[in-house]
Amino acid sequence: MKRGKTDLRYYFRWPFILGGLLAVLAIVMLFVNTNAGIVLAIAAAVFLLAALILYLVLRKKIEKDLIAYGENFSEAQRDLINNIDLPFVITNQSGDILRPSVAFQKQFLQKKKVKMLSNLFPGLENADFDEDSLLEVENEGRTYDFHITPFPEETAEQLSDLSDLKGTGLYIGYLTDKTDLLYYQKTLEDERPIVAVIYFDNYEEVLADVENIRRSLLSALLERKLSQYIGEYHGIIRKLEKDRFIAVFRNAALESMKASNFSILSEIKTVNIGNNIPVTLSIGVGLSGGNYEKNYDYARMAIDMALGRGGDQVVVKDGSKISYFGGQAKSTERSTRVKARIKAQALRELIEARDDVIIMGHPISDLDCIGAAMGIYRVAATSGKEVHIVLDEVTSSVKPLLQTFTTNTDYNADLFVDPETALSMAGKNTLLVVVDTNRPSYTVCPDLLKRISSVVVMDHHRQGREIIENAMLSYVEPFASSTAEMVAEVVQYYGENMRLKPAEADAVLAGIVMDTNNFEDKAGVRTFEAAAYLRRCGADVTRVRKLFRDTMEDYVLRAETVRRAEVFENYFVISVCPTQGANPNQTVVAAQAANELLEIRDIKASFVLTEFENKIYLSARSIDEVNVQVMMEKLGGGGHRSVAGAQFTGITMDEAVEKLKAVILEETGAKKTEA
Repeated sequence: MKRGKTDLRYYFRWPFILGGLLAVLAIVMLFVNTNAGIVLAIAAAVFLLAALILYLVLRKKIEKDLIAYGENFSEAQRDLINNIDLPFVITNQSGDILRPSVAFQKQFLQKKKVKMLSNLFPGLENADFDEDSLLEVENEGRTYDFHITPFPEETAEQLSDLSDLKGTGLYIGYLTDKTDLLYYQKTLEDERPIVAVIYFDNYEEVLADVENIRRSLLSALLERKLSQYIGEYHGIIRKLEKDRFIAVFRNAALESMKASNFSILSEIKTVNIGNNIPVTLSIGVGLSGGNYEKNYDYARMAIDMALGRGGDQVVVKDGSKISYFGGQAKSTERSTRVKARIKAQALRELIEARDDVIIMGHPISDLDCIGAAMGIYRVAATSGKEVHIVLDEVTSSVKPLLQTFTTNTDYNADLFVDPETALSMAGKNTLLVVVDTNRPSYTVCPDLLKRISSVVVMDHHRQGREIIENAMLSYVEPFASSTAEMVAEVVQYYGENMRLKPAEADAVLAGIVMDTNNFEDKAGVRTFEAAAYLRRCGADVTRVRKLFRDTMEDYVLRAETVRRAEVFENYFVISVCPTQGANPNQTVVAAQAANELLEIRDIKASFVLTEFENKIYLSARSIDEVNVQVMMEKLGGGGHRSVAGAQFTGITMDEAVEKLKAVILEETGAKKTEA
């Protein structure tokens, strides 16, 4: 209070200082104007007299009132600290309870004698109080936000109730109960509406495999199994068509379905009344769209992805996030060509409405990619359009095929162009056809996808999270052996006078032969039908066989790769293709070596890695017991159940091998657990 009085007297002196200044001004004015000086002197005298009277009469009263105000303010501060209806506590860096508020004592200390905050809130043992922080703590089943902020030491000294708290590192923490808020948030999250679209993948094929009198029974059993599954989660399901359904359920049900890995995928396969083909279904789930309409759109996108990946799986589209479940079954080949005919007609309409066509595949194009491109070239050329095929690096394995066209005067000299030239050729009315890949980053020139708005995608690889957005026509069939097979079917339905030239038929057949490993892998009825059509177009097996002959350098490199192979976990073989000499065919040789390693007895899957141009390429092959496509997806790649691959950047070969082994162990561990 002494410091306060000193400050108060200082302010009391100001009227006298101002009166003195007025007196000096009056003296100066006497020399300028006598009358004005006299008036100003009288005013100064009156001001000084009034100030003196007020000082002598009211000084003590003003001081008394100010002191009383200060005391009342201090008392109000103390009452506020002690009686505020908010639990807070003053503590130090050690978490000692130095001064709790009344509300804090009633709520937490009424029946307990504790001295440390960590005794009340176990989550505060290692809490850092160095600066403002917000911590979540629990006490007796309730959850609180614990707000911590430094408490100024000078403030504690000024408050009489806290003046005994000495030292540095004082903090004030207050708690807000958010238990009810979390409960209602969880309830709201659990009650979010989820829309699912459900398709039976092979409904027609299964019914055709059953006797007529049993077909209605099989259909009823399938619908009952599906209705029971959705009913267990208190959802509703309605039939749209004979093999298509729509379901609506809560988000809490979705979490339970995820926990069981969507058991309906395996349960539906148990329905058997004499059918030799097991029933499979695909489910597309949409959520986080904000409304039912958007969720339904997400569900439709998800079911398209599920079907594009081969079916027998669930795809969950949560906004921009996509999750996959299932997908372990082997893709079933469709016996009908209706879809191929529809796609061929749609492709014809798109081509005829454009000025020119650009075709591109993936980097380091293989025979399937080039064969499919030549098939699309022929249908576009038949429609009278100018066509260009984008290539980047050409390996020696595809040079013999390319020379067939580059040395033939029937084909323009600019049929094959590099990515830069293709970008300069792209116009507003250009159609871009992407073959043998459905990922933007895996194309020869991703910038073309940004430059050209009219895009067609034709591929036989399963779709992943990364897809080509807004394609005007997307034809992705994972059950197909190769993109060349799909193109061969489309060519047949493009027009009545449509016919491939012998060299083009050779190219398409070469693509089928390569991707089926000479008709040993994924070769179905439609594969042989496509090969028969190509043979009628003039394809020659001998010419195609010559395209697959290796150079001595490639042969030696493949032999060395096989020699380096090591068996991992008894059933898997891993090898690294040597990189000495920077053979441009390393990736092709690695794939060939992976195929050869499958010939080893008891081997379920083979993996060959090779480094080329600062990237590590991984080729994976299996026969029937292992799904290498799932493994490669976990490594950022993709492919098919028995033929897949992945790429690595920014890591060493040893690190890539370790990642591969970790995925193998993860998959084999999961299989053992299921067993």
